[in-house]
Amino acid sequence: MPQMTPQQARVIDPVLTNIARGYKQPDLVAEALFPVVPVPARGGQVIEFGREDFVLRNTRRAPGAATERVQYGYLGKHFALEQYSLEGQVPFELLQDANRVPGVDLARVAVAKTMASILLSAEHQAAQLARDPAQYPATHVLTLAGTARWVDPASDPSADIENAKEVVRAAIGRRPNVALVSARAFRALKTHPKILDRIKFTGRDAVTEDILATLWGLARVVVGDAVVADAQGNTQDVWGGDVILAYTELGSLADMGLPSFGYTYRLRGYPIVERPYQDRRAKSWIYPVTDERAPVIAGADAGFLIQNAA
Repeated sequence: MPQMTPQQARVIDPVLTNIARGYKQPDLVAEALFPVVPVPARGGQVIEFGREDFVLRNTRRAPGAATERVQYGYLGKHFALEQYSLEGQVPFELLQDANRVPGVDLARVAVAKTMASILLSAEHQAAQLARDPAQYPATHVLTLAGTARWVDPASDPSADIENAKEVVRAAIGRRPNVALVSARAFRALKTHPKILDRIKFTGRDAVTEDILATLWGLARVVVGDAVVADAQGNTQDVWGGDVILAYTELGSLADMGLPSFGYTYRLRGYPIVERPYQDRRAKSWIYPVTDERAPVIAGADAGFLIQNAA
């Protein structure tokens, strides 16, 4: 990223920016599928992955003969970061009242709440992408209906998971390591007789994310509890009733050298909090928070979508 000029640097509040970057909401889980990768520019090309790792090659070489060369990964479709910005507002009167109560920092509260709204929009954006069957190969989508849905005791969630894992393994040579389970699907799993029967000898009487991860042979299971509300206050689940399995790089993303399902490209140094300013007409302090990001699917073969699980 180009160096900021002194004029640009002065409009960013470093203390409040650190608060924004460090803020996490426990019920937001999109980064399990789309871990964040800082990028130096607002546009570029996605590093996508084919099946080069699994091609059987002639590695035998005769003296003096040319050595076969192999290239992994390629620049695929373009991405463009989009800007998301909100301003937190704190009236002067509330600041005056808060100053009389030790330990109340309304500037920090305003930034955290504003960042929470921006992160919720990121969760919803990622869910819309991950839940779109058009993003996957046709063989990587399973739509459940009737008694196959996990809300029916005749269904077999673990069999669905194992079949999905095998489809991904056959495509990329690696089994999924993450499952994102919608809140509705998780509710069905917690009372499902086949799941309860399989854990009865563990000494645990409740189904948890960790138990499901062990049961399904995954590194991580997360539950998407987030909801969004419309202008009338009607709420809906961000992740619907779906389940997404993926092979995702869980550790360092420095080389992005494996066929990970997805990433969130975020402009390096973001999110930022601009220098707060006074709006005299509204008699308030204003705290602008800005993020620049784009979730992308880098390897659709590394994911599997189970629709309508619950």
